[in-house]
Amino acid sequence: MTRPIISTEKLGHSYGPIRALSNVSVDVFEDDYIAIIGQNGSGKSTLVKHFNGLLMPTSGRVLVDGEDTRQADVRKLSSLVGYVFQNPDHMLFATTVEAEVSLGPKNLGLPRNEIATRVDSALKVTGLERYRAESPFFLGKGLRRMVTLAAVIAMEPKVIVIDEPTTGMDFRGYAEVMKIVDLFYEQGKVILIITHDMKLVAEHSKRVIAMLDGEIVMDEATRSAFQKAELLEKCHLKTRPAIQVAQQLQSLGIRQDVLTCEELVQDVKKNILNPVRENDDDAYSEPEVND
Repeated sequence: MTRPIISTEKLGHSYGPIRALSNVSVDVFEDDYIAIIGQNGSGKSTLVKHFNGLLMPTSGRVLVDGEDTRQADVRKLSSLVGYVFQNPDHMLFATTVEAEVSLGPKNLGLPRNEIATRVDSALKVTGLERYRAESPFFLGKGLRRMVTLAAVIAMEPKVIVIDEPTTGMDFRGYAEVMKIVDLFYEQGKVILIITHDMKLVAEHSKRVIAMLDGEIVMDEATRSAFQKAELLEKCHLKTRPAIQVAQQLQSLGIRQDVLTCEELVQDVKKNILNPVRENDDDAYSEPEVND
């Protein structure tokens, strides 16, 4: 396993008298694609906001790239960990899309030609090139989400945190956003997604962290996490329909760790519709045709 790029050690955080995190210790590694799940108020957003200095620990500590966030430069933290907020309107400030995407690189103090290169690349990968002179405030929600994603991409962080990336999107918007997120994971970025969308979790993440009442109650590989139906239910989350069907078909040889409908269909075809019966004299074979 690679070294952790983010570590929390007995992290606690309070909003006045309200305890939002309690004794949270977790490592995020350089090859991670994590879905952080749990009901509203479970501590998901509070946890990840510690990763780039938006929040500081009430107790315990957070290390990012080996450095304690309480002593780290906030500008350096934001260059390492990019955060895409759930509501894109909370991130938009500039009068044009191009100006919005250039804000982060400018704040990093990059040379003008480097800023231009990063902005062009971010607009291209998010499909926003033709909107560069438009006001982001007059774009649809899906496009505003893309603008905020482009703004984070232009900073070229090692870790990208996305809070509810597909909320309110149709299937096309969902597919476009997740295609970009998956691409950046393939290119070596660490991905952390806060989501209630269990379809997204099953189809994209590699690891699942479930939170309840400010604590981590599950940290598993995605395929293993979906087998813990009782714990998911305790977190007010539902398992995937494909898994529920697979459980009903277990006696017919369907494996229990399927995640998607596609995997379930493949297993049904293999084990029920077209079972392979080796050394079976009664197995069906094509009849011979005599000329």
